[in-house]
Amino acid sequence: MTQIWPGFGYPLGAVYDGAGTNFAIFSEAADRVELCLFDDKGEEERFRLREVDAFVYHAYLPGVGPGQRYGYRMHGPHRPRAGLRFNSNKLLLDPYARAFEGQVEWNEALFGYRFGHPDSRNDANSAPYTMRSVVVNPYFDWDGGMGSERRPRTPYHETVIYETHVKGLTMRHPDVPDELRGTYAGLGHPVIIDHLLALGVTAVELMPVHQFVHDERLVSSGLCNYWGYNTIGFFAPHNGYTASGQRGEQVQEFKAMVRSLHQAGIEVILDVVYNHTAEGNHLGPTLSFRGIDNAAYYRLAENDRRYYMDTTGTGNSLLMRHPHVLQLIMDSLRYWVTEMHVDGFRFDLAATLARQFHEVDRLSAFFDLVQQDPVVSRVKLIAEPWDVGEGGYQVGNFPPLWTEWNGRYRDTVRDFWRGEPATLAEFASRLTGSSDLYQDDGRRPIASINFVTAHDGFTLHDLVSYNDKHNEANGEENRDGESHNRSWNCGAEGATDDLEVLALRERQKRNYIATLMLSQGVPMILHGDELGRTQQGNNNAYCQDNELSWVDWEGAREHETLLEFTRRVAKLRAAHPVFRRRRFFHGGILPHTGSTLPDIQWFTPFGVVMTARHWETGYAKTMTVFLNGNAIAEPDLRGEQVRDDSFLLLFNAHHEPLPFTLPPVDYGEMWESVLDTAMPVFSDRPALKPASTTLVEARSLTVLRRVS
Repeated sequence: MTQIWPGFGYPLGAVYDGAGTNFAIFSEAADRVELCLFDDKGEEERFRLREVDAFVYHAYLPGVGPGQRYGYRMHGPHRPRAGLRFNSNKLLLDPYARAFEGQVEWNEALFGYRFGHPDSRNDANSAPYTMRSVVVNPYFDWDGGMGSERRPRTPYHETVIYETHVKGLTMRHPDVPDELRGTYAGLGHPVIIDHLLALGVTAVELMPVHQFVHDERLVSSGLCNYWGYNTIGFFAPHNGYTASGQRGEQVQEFKAMVRSLHQAGIEVILDVVYNHTAEGNHLGPTLSFRGIDNAAYYRLAENDRRYYMDTTGTGNSLLMRHPHVLQLIMDSLRYWVTEMHVDGFRFDLAATLARQFHEVDRLSAFFDLVQQDPVVSRVKLIAEPWDVGEGGYQVGNFPPLWTEWNGRYRDTVRDFWRGEPATLAEFASRLTGSSDLYQDDGRRPIASINFVTAHDGFTLHDLVSYNDKHNEANGEENRDGESHNRSWNCGAEGATDDLEVLALRERQKRNYIATLMLSQGVPMILHGDELGRTQQGNNNAYCQDNELSWVDWEGAREHETLLEFTRRVAKLRAAHPVFRRRRFFHGGILPHTGSTLPDIQWFTPFGVVMTARHWETGYAKTMTVFLNGNAIAEPDLRGEQVRDDSFLLLFNAHHEPLPFTLPPVDYGEMWESVLDTAMPVFSDRPALKPASTTLVEARSLTVLRRVS
């Protein structure tokens, strides 16, 4: 018979110490808590947790170790109008579980009410249909025989982010073994790492890998929650991405993936969803938090606590002013940094995390806790700076420690290259790090995570191939997804054999990639964009776990030219600090640098320095940018001045070729071409003299380097 000792109230969760496991769970409103252990036959053994400290129920079970499956049953009042939804017939997942086994099998027993009668009580046992929490082995060899484990710790200004999906990136790669495709081990495979390194990638940003649930609506339609923005376990790596098993082995496999990426110098950033859970609104299932302490974990409607406040569009929002919710999030973040060795986080719908009461508040408790935390404050923190609530669009408004997905960069760059009028001035601001958004509060260009495409929306190929979304496969009659995409199909909707249209599309792709990689700030590439990945016009493929969403590595062979171009631009950025400055441009002469020229200068295509009149010309779609490599204000790590080559960037978003006159001799005696988006395969061209004229192809970018 299993023994039960008092144990400890900290840490929360199930923690194995080599001899046994300590179990601890918080509930402020429960009357009684039972720990349920399951054997290999599925038989359940229950233990009442009699020790309670500060609303934490706890016990230590000697001899219980890794692989043990467990859950909880909570006893207490069932008064939904008061926000209390206890029902001991529902087996509940541990919010602090480090791993889960199985998937939710949708059945009425998972719900606290009988279908069609939302105010009724459903006492059916949910255990046969829900997942099991699993005790894990916390020990792992992080150096892997290498002598020491070193994290890359890449500075922001040297960072290139690759947003990717564990399954989608690897599922169709011919050189990843079949059994590893779609798994953490597959993402850590050498062929994937080699591809990333050739692109100059320094960090992968993984779409949600916290344990998530596939929504009942999607499952009943033959679809699934492919993206994973439906979290149920904030400490557990999703068990659908493991090749080695679900009895806790996924933790070891995730760690091995991180170790392999770190050994290659690549950081791991997690896309995390702390704004809501998979339990949905008042009609959702009772899987964990709802049955443990509904009123403590969720924001409930003030006038009727049966219902949930929702600023995420998913049915519920976590109660960000409750100390145990804040503790849950901070404990989770620290766990992923200290135990799983990840290097940063991208916070989904981060504006919701700032809603301590109703409005978005950059001084909310969550940001205070992050700022003060000696572990979390030292990693990369990236906000998706919006949610669906009132006042939710908060680009440029996060605290100084944070960086942000710059949605205005995406929108402006798309508009500029598709030829929209009156975009030149804002395009210049986005190109130079968006000082209008970040400089006033002391942040720098690195606060801007620049992107043209992301998982949510068109791929790069589709951005230049479709005017309209084509989401029919999602089963929502094409109503879902964004309708205003700032896309342009270049003259034909979707697939075409028109050679002129195809050539223009490829040029537009190169324009976007080159602009992204040569802008100040931190570039983020969407996986497969460098390979011409298409979703056939679907801009909301959240439910498509199939070939529509997976990267087609075989089909990418016809896009080798685009891949090579992307690699070449990445090398150009990596080799030249003038494209990845740590400080904003001053726009004038900096005497302490020794240069007699400004650090940046703007010219018309006629070689004339731009004035306010030129910026205000609504039809202008062209300019030349001078980047002075001898006037970089910030020093290197040893305090020495950073010196680099100087460059001219010749932008022509006009629909016709235009002659560009180079600046006078003061700016350089000779200029050589190092990049031209109008040339699929780059070839050497004669050097150009100052004040000479060169033809820049329609809708293209030419980069010239000053010859010393």
